[in-house]
Amino acid sequence: MRKSAKNIPAELLREVEITDMVAEGKCLVRRDNLVIFVTGVAPGDVVDLRVTKAKKTFLEAVATKFHKYSDLRVEPFCQHFGTCGGCKWQHLGYDTQLKFKQQQVQDNLQRIGKVALPALEPIQHSPALQYYRNKLEYTFSHNGWLTNEQIQAGEQIERRVLGFHTPARFDKIIDVQHCWLQPNPSNQIRLAIRNYALEHDLPFNNLVTQEGFLRNLIIRTANTGDLMVILQCYYAHEALFPLLDFVQEQFPEITSLNYVLNNKGNETFHDLDVVCYKGEPHIHEQMEDLRFRVGPKSFYQTNSDGAYNLYKLTREFAGLTGSELVYDLYTGAGTIANFVARQARHVVGVEYVESAVKDAYINSEINGVTNTEFYAGDMKDVLNAEFIQKHGRPDVVITDPPRAGMHPDVVARLLEMRAPRIVYVSCNPATQARDLEMLDEAYQVTRVRPVDMFPHTHHVENVVLLELK
Repeated sequence: MRKSAKNIPAELLREVEITDMVAEGKCLVRRDNLVIFVTGVAPGDVVDLRVTKAKKTFLEAVATKFHKYSDLRVEPFCQHFGTCGGCKWQHLGYDTQLKFKQQQVQDNLQRIGKVALPALEPIQHSPALQYYRNKLEYTFSHNGWLTNEQIQAGEQIERRVLGFHTPARFDKIIDVQHCWLQPNPSNQIRLAIRNYALEHDLPFNNLVTQEGFLRNLIIRTANTGDLMVILQCYYAHEALFPLLDFVQEQFPEITSLNYVLNNKGNETFHDLDVVCYKGEPHIHEQMEDLRFRVGPKSFYQTNSDGAYNLYKLTREFAGLTGSELVYDLYTGAGTIANFVARQARHVVGVEYVESAVKDAYINSEINGVTNTEFYAGDMKDVLNAEFIQKHGRPDVVITDPPRAGMHPDVVARLLEMRAPRIVYVSCNPATQARDLEMLDEAYQVTRVRPVDMFPHTHHVENVVLLELK
């Protein structure tokens, strides 16, 4: 008789051996036809488990005691590992991480997509394993998170902090001392601003009541050496300009210093004015001989060198000879469109965010690219029969949708267009697999290669080439 997860005996959760890594970085154990998902462990660990959630057919659990540590484990390099919500795979060696990411892509395409697949090509590793991000967002809090060690020590600890959210807690922020994700002077800037705010007794963010002065800090470091800082505050304060002057004086390498006033219920500011206080209102990223302008609201892949690998692979899969009409769907700021334009006859980009389309045109202009055009609007509405009749049937479609994948209407339009080749770039192999199953009516998958853009996390990009049957 199949057991329910809600009445599984507690003794079955003692000295459990973790067997495998599955989606979203969780590990897996099977007991009596039940699946147990466990966080914070590694395959090969032997642990006692405490159930945190019980569903009809599965449990979620955390380890309370380790009887044996897995041979796959390595020593985490960050002092905040286990408390911070990022870099959750630091306890695994990088080769092991790549193996699990490759397997994650394989499993999703086979189990969800259920389409015929070629052998997956080896996952492309990230050029850098530390300091690989070009953008980080930090949050101010008047009531920072304390670790168990800090609580037990009983010392008086400053609760006003500037750092990252703890896992699954919107209202708790850990005070980050050193982050290994973004190159200097990112850490120095964050610490200097925090210390200045403490010394001058400036009001920190209350995340529950949404009160305070200092709310959010964004730092963008470009591979050109450009450096952008955005300070987000709830309201204007007499200390704002002295603080910004201090930041510019301490870090003259900042090329774009900005602030935004935001008293909304969330930290998004795409609908608000960003004021450039000093320097230029943008920075530049470099890719081959192309320069891409990045503003405070612009999207750009957060791993610059990894993005270059991803786009080179996309261009390779597209197989361009110079005569092709290319549709670049979900084009963003036109990065892929401009990157492939010199190998194509013409590129048409479509993007939902209107400001991103403006960035795309600017990026074409500053690089002397004249064979691109861009359109803003909901993809399922823009990509209609009239649009295709106006621009022509594409020879190649490049699609790089958000994590939710493509709308069914967009997939249906691709099936109607019958482009000879589709290059599907995805940050979520599960939704990509779902879309591949729908495209299987007319297309066969001929190449698959995962790309690692985010070391020490479970996230993986995947590039698939589809060719018309």
